[in-house]
Amino acid sequence: MKNKNLLIWRRLDNSAKIFPLSTGKRYSTVFRLSVLLKEDIKPNLLQEAVEETLEKYQSFKVKIKKGFFWHYLENNTKKPIIEEEKDYPCKYIDPTLNRGYLFKVTYFKNKINIDIFHALTDGNSGIVFFREIVYTYLEKCYPEELKSENRTIRKIEYDTEDSYIKNYDKKAKGNGANPKAYKLKAKQLKLGAISCIHQIINLEQLKQETQKYDATITQYLTAVLLYSIYYENYLKNKGKRPIKMYIPVNLKKYFPSKTISNFFSYITLQAKDTEIFTFEKTIELVKKTFEEQLTEKEIIKTMSNNVKLGNHPFIKMIPLFLKIIIVRLAYIEIRKHSTTTFSNIGRIGIIGDYKNYIDYFLMLIAPDPYERIKCSSCTFENNIVFTFTSVLDDNKIEKGFYRFLTEKGIDVKIESNGVLDDISTKTNK
Repeated sequence: MKNKNLLIWRRLDNSAKIFPLSTGKRYSTVFRLSVLLKEDIKPNLLQEAVEETLEKYQSFKVKIKKGFFWHYLENNTKKPIIEEEKDYPCKYIDPTLNRGYLFKVTYFKNKINIDIFHALTDGNSGIVFFREIVYTYLEKCYPEELKSENRTIRKIEYDTEDSYIKNYDKKAKGNGANPKAYKLKAKQLKLGAISCIHQIINLEQLKQETQKYDATITQYLTAVLLYSIYYENYLKNKGKRPIKMYIPVNLKKYFPSKTISNFFSYITLQAKDTEIFTFEKTIELVKKTFEEQLTEKEIIKTMSNNVKLGNHPFIKMIPLFLKIIIVRLAYIEIRKHSTTTFSNIGRIGIIGDYKNYIDYFLMLIAPDPYERIKCSSCTFENNIVFTFTSVLDDNKIEKGFYRFLTEKGIDVKIESNGVLDDISTKTNK
């Protein structure tokens, strides 16, 4: 509901309903966006930039509240906390320690981070909000240099409609049996620790390689990841269940929507032992899966099944305290149906001279006890950064991925948070 331009309260979208029910310290459902700038961050200017951006994006100026049946979002009048980065990324955002906000902005040296609870929005809309923070911050740091850009400063009125409800098909049927997935095996890091390994890949060289297989960037990287999991973890641990990978899909590419809330679905890649002996077989499997599942019919089917579940009359009438218990028990089982997730949010476009102050962007997804490694990527200028976030005390999959690309003649630079050893040297086969 709205009063003039001030958000009073609103319902969570269909995807967002589930996140507050299932989240916690073990399953944070938080993703991170970061930008590496040319110079160290000025905290006071970053604080001002975030506060000004919030006034333009009122839908982010909220806190989460408990209703009788569902959580809902309510206007937040407090100032957000901006502080130096001190913890691992994608950690659970405790509203009682964050002035109620569902996002957290931190900085370290020349890096700005924003961690976002998925109940607030998805990666693509998160980029819109984060990019505005970056623009505003750079304008404060370099007012004279960026004066000629003449970027329009205005209040942004994005729709907060539930685009799932608007676009789903009540008649769509399910996809049948869903077998449990192979779970990556290795010793785990100490509780709470997360390894982050960023592989900064030369985009033009990568494109040349993908063309040899008539594949897209996402298809090729998916295949390399699947191939690396197979040879570096699955075979060595004599895996039996299929490797299953969730790949999020931006639904705004398929349906008319201007929502700033969540609007995504996913496709599921499933690989059995006999389907991955060679990379050629692996990439053909990936391309076939994309071709079959990235159709309007299949996308509507997956999206609609999720919407119908959340809008089932029986589920809607269960009190919130019981929903939390039921959903958390159900999600323990649901998470057993995926080995990993790979999300590619694509190119992050930056206008004009703002590019001169930016090195690159990062995206990170929180791993959990079942999807022990999660992967993400984003592109800026001539680099695509592929990121592994992991709770495993083992980086063989990351090494295998790096080795595969470099042996193809693709330049890859490695950066990490130092939790595990450097993968760019002595990459044993």
